[in-house]
Amino acid sequence: MLNTLANHGYLPHDGKDITRNRTACALNTALNISVEFGKFLFDFAVMTNPTPNATTFSLDHLIRHNILEHDASLSRADFYFGGDAHSFNQTVFDETRSYWKGPIINLQMAADSRLARLITSNATNPNYTLSDLGSTFSIGETAAYILMLGNPKSGTVRKALVEYLFENERLPTKLGWVPSPTAIGQSDLSSMMERVVNKTGVTPEEAAKILKRADLHSGQAFV
Repeated sequence: MLNTLANHGYLPHDGKDITRNRTACALNTALNISVEFGKFLFDFAVMTNPTPNATTFSLDHLIRHNILEHDASLSRADFYFGGDAHSFNQTVFDETRSYWKGPIINLQMAADSRLARLITSNATNPNYTLSDLGSTFSIGETAAYILMLGNPKSGTVRKALVEYLFENERLPTKLGWVPSPTAIGQSDLSSMMERVVNKTGVTPEEAAKILKRADLHSGQAFV
């Protein structure tokens, strides 16, 4: 999303030296994320800056492996596979969206697609890791596209909007999307994350079935 905001000019096009206020303003203007929540998110982003006591971050910092960037991305290959966890990967994204059946993504579809990526990554990446923070961000990323592009009450979102965002790294305004009419706060994301987790509570046997539904190899270990 931050790449997207840079593409639109809400953040510097070069993605460098992004301040707390600039981050909060961009998220508020483009997505109606509350200023307080935007500053809270900045505090995580600035952790990726390797300079001690940094007060800014650059988009390049965000791709440092296993800080906020994590294995089992919805649209990027794991760092293990060539060291590029930054570029959009169509094969990875095709696996993710194979669970989005029909024109509307619901919470179960969203949770299933995230779970499938975890299983595939765990089964194919010998260096697979997912820290507590990485896991939290993984859940948050799924919750966020529903919250910011869809209907928070129903937990649904138009598939075309999500695909457009991921594939083009641009806001789907040309498809009729407009920002939420009410400000999005930290509690809104926390609530949506909890709903995603509740839909992801499956046994290893059920996880294998999810893999099978995507025509992947079933019966692989799941952690």
